[in-house]
Amino acid sequence: MVERGEGAALFTKDGRRVIDAISSWWVITHGHNHPRIVAAIREQAEKLDQVIFAGWTHEPAEELARGLVEMTPDTLEYVFYSDSGSTAVEVALKMALGYWRNRGSSRHRILVLEHSYHGDTIGGMSVGARGVYNQAYEELLFDVGTIPFPKEGAEQATLDALDSACEAGDIAAFIVEPLVLGAGGMMMYSPKVLAEMRMICARHGVIFIADEVMTGWGRTGTLLACEQARVVPDIMCLAKGMTGGSMPLAVTLASAAIFDAHYSTDRSRLFYHSSSFTANPIACAAGVANLAIWREEPVLERIATLAAREREGMERIAQRPSIANLRQSGSIIAFDIAVEDAGYLSQLGPRLLRSFREQDVLLRPLGNTIYMMPPYCLSEDDLATVFAAIENALDEVGV
Repeated sequence: MVERGEGAALFTKDGRRVIDAISSWWVITHGHNHPRIVAAIREQAEKLDQVIFAGWTHEPAEELARGLVEMTPDTLEYVFYSDSGSTAVEVALKMALGYWRNRGSSRHRILVLEHSYHGDTIGGMSVGARGVYNQAYEELLFDVGTIPFPKEGAEQATLDALDSACEAGDIAAFIVEPLVLGAGGMMMYSPKVLAEMRMICARHGVIFIADEVMTGWGRTGTLLACEQARVVPDIMCLAKGMTGGSMPLAVTLASAAIFDAHYSTDRSRLFYHSSSFTANPIACAAGVANLAIWREEPVLERIATLAAREREGMERIAQRPSIANLRQSGSIIAFDIAVEDAGYLSQLGPRLLRSFREQDVLLRPLGNTIYMMPPYCLSEDDLATVFAAIENALDEVGV
């Protein structure tokens, strides 16, 4: 039972201080209850709590949209609000399919990257890896084409498969998690591969969707993961850290070409998507405060310092013979533990989870994969405590 949060810590009802080493499922960026974000929420809550966002608007939504357009690539000129990463992906898929339909094209298939995860709504599950997350709902999911993950040394096979699939002529869009596949096991690939995939899609006229829900807002060391590959997608999804993790809010950013395909006096061509809390004023105010923090504070420097400390802390753990595939992207670090039942359902996962909880550290292994994705304010002492907890847990489970 958690009562409050501050910085990189959670405080429980029974008096414990728990280090939040995964940002409460990847959302908290600057720390829990950041004063500037809390102040913005408080001020907005006293003025306007909610208003329909269809034919009506308000200043926090307008200011946030302007700020997002300024901070993201120039060609992403249009902002569509929703409530979560899953809904941002649903919106992106509908935009892509509507684009081709309104142009009178028969393109209707979606390509995805192997092991990907894009949410738990029906569209999000359809474009994610099939398995334990969604096997109960298999009959509801639509068919997609799957491109193999670009394993180190086998990247060309991925590029060739993407090129071949796009040549078929029926592909509407390709959706990817740039540089890091989160729920798939913190699987990482190079910016060069991301750039090559983007070029292949552009050559075939396939819409490129970047799902930056997890990778955005600095997680990979840059504001957007796409920056490292100099990639500009046709559609981009953002959520999680957009309000600093304080409120649910998401956006789908789109190019003018995507917008124009839906802009018509013919109402049957409009983009039909709505949600009761679209562009909630309080959430948008939190988003505006987050953008101000990014503009006015040395956020990227904090991330770089944290990433360097994480690399140093992993040196001793890396010496263990059971540790494999140590990897890092910005402030995200991960490694695998060699076990016979590797994967998300590994019995090692619950044992590690229990050990971390007992040591007052919030880490949530993905099966036999341990990863860290902390708030950028994590102190050197707290980081050392997290690494000590990892070593203790590995000792307890005998690996």
